[in-house]
Amino acid sequence: MLYGALRHTAAVLARTLCRPTIEGRENVPTTGAVLLASNHLSFVDSVVIPLSVTQRPVRFLAKSDYFEGTGIKGRVTRTVFGSLGAMPVQRGNARDAMMSLDMMLDRLNEGEACVVYPEGTRSRDGRLYRGRTGVAHLALESKAPIVPVAVSGTQQVQPIGANMPRPRPFTVRFGAPMDFSTGFDSMAPGKARRVITDEVMDAIHALSGQERAHEYNSFGGDE
Repeated sequence: MLYGALRHTAAVLARTLCRPTIEGRENVPTTGAVLLASNHLSFVDSVVIPLSVTQRPVRFLAKSDYFEGTGIKGRVTRTVFGSLGAMPVQRGNARDAMMSLDMMLDRLNEGEACVVYPEGTRSRDGRLYRGRTGVAHLALESKAPIVPVAVSGTQQVQPIGANMPRPRPFTVRFGAPMDFSTGFDSMAPGKARRVITDEVMDAIHALSGQERAHEYNSFGGDE
């Protein structure tokens, strides 16, 4: 009930203040496991993508700091993030990254919808960076389809370093689902993950129109 109430309130505020454009929402399956693989321009992406999917709840990862605050502010933050579908994770090293993947895989195996950012962290210059292969690992292990997603304008809603969102228009585009559940058994696991990830990034690029960067994005401290 709390999830629904907060989601409805946030969705109304977003529509009223930001006048978003949502395209291809019907491409998100209404049931079963699905990965929403998106580009990443702003912290607020993890809020606007779930709010754009009206047919089902959507999970996303959020750093554990948002769940560890004290006092009234800490309780409010935990309640809001938890009710909107956030899963707390530690960040910082390869072990933490693998634990994050395992947590998301558990949710997919339970038939949930999850947001993942193949770039790993937000783009500071607006370019689309090379995808990391965790998204392919999740797809291969769970057999979940991948829906490519492109956000635009969210970097104006909440620029990197800004504490609060601003009322600015944004767009969320959902592409056609991509099925990688078969056809990769004869391929070396590492190569299969790379091929799948590159296909997903190509699909995201087709939706976003961003300039491509052919290197990995570096992790910042404020993500």
